Amino acid sequence: MSEKHDDRKTYYESIIAQGYSRRDFMKFSAFIAAFMGVEYTMVGQIAKSLENTRRLPVIWEHFQECTCCSESFIRSDHPIVSDIILDKISLDYTLTLMAASGHQAEAAKQDTMKKHKGEYILCVEGSVPLGADGNYCCIAGKTAKESLIEAAEGAKAIIAWGSCASSGCVQAAKPNPTQATPIHKIIKNKPIIRVPGCPPIGEVMAGVIVHVVAFGRLPELDRFGRPKAFYAKRVHDSCYRRPYYDAGLFAESFDDQYAKEGYCLYKLGCKGPTTYNACGTIKWNNGVSYPIQSGHGCIGCSEDAFWDQGSFYKRLSTAPGFGDGTDADTIGKVGAGVLAAGIATHAIATNISKRKELDSRINRGIENEKNIDS
Repeated sequence: MSEKHDDRKTYYESIIAQGYSRRDFMKFSAFIAAFMGVEYTMVGQIAKSLENTRRLPVIWEHFQECTCCSESFIRSDHPIVSDIILDKISLDYTLTLMAASGHQAEAAKQDTMKKHKGEYILCVEGSVPLGADGNYCCIAGKTAKESLIEAAEGAKAIIAWGSCASSGCVQAAKPNPTQATPIHKIIKNKPIIRVPGCPPIGEVMAGVIVHVVAFGRLPELDRFGRPKAFYAKRVHDSCYRRPYYDAGLFAESFDDQYAKEGYCLYKLGCKGPTTYNACGTIKWNNGVSYPIQSGHGCIGCSEDAFWDQGSFYKRLSTAPGFGDGTDADTIGKVGAGVLAAGIATHAIATNISKRKELDSRINRGIENEKNIDS
């Protein structure tokens, strides 16, 4: 997996060496620019940067997690995206994917930290347990905290992959027996990009890395340290069921006819109205679907402490966009009234329109007869 860094190829050279064409490369540049949310005019800059930039050395740590972030990344929609993790970023250390193990694996990490101090990117997957002196998670004779601090010391920047590294995730659920802790609460002197989700979308992960490569800086972040390009809008705002929410039409159970017809899942606990992520626009599995489209409400996995916010199947006490104290039942009644009024208004307007058209035809017929008689 690792190679001598003196011979590191540029991203473009490595992509071409893998058998991709120049056309594939430009398609990838446009593809990733679209996901990053930058203007089309920036595609050229992205392509130029990938042509001239040598692959970033990357150290990828795994602590308390289930490896779903890595799984998501390597199953991205675009083939070149999935290659980024396996080859294009010069991945020097990851316990999940590297061929080496034991002393060889640790030697590769130490070599990267020494030779490329201040240059490498540290990716962290998983939370760090601080309980029991850190003994809940130990790797190569060191606690997760010790490994994190050591690797972070020479890192150019840190990317916290997934909700485990970003907020602690389910390991930090009350009563949090291992004292699972997110990365930003331990490392205070390095820029940290938080990419929450359980797991985050593969294209989102690729977009974050390509942004750092193409522009030489971190993407614009929100107040929680999340990239705005992917976490600026609520899942609710891009949901195809949103029109039903606005109309007050809700599924009453996951297996009723309304759910099958696409009615809103808000009353069944969907947290889309309070969750910021790109699920509804980028989707998963080659852009095929995402949880809501598959019939299950959003559980809010990209938000802090989502595991302690009550049942995934209990709706929020108020409905965003309808004022305080308004619940889904009230919205349903109002929505049904508005819908009925709308249907009636439409019927009246249609009848008036048809009457005008009929009168017009009669008048034209009368005029034609007059012309014939004259």
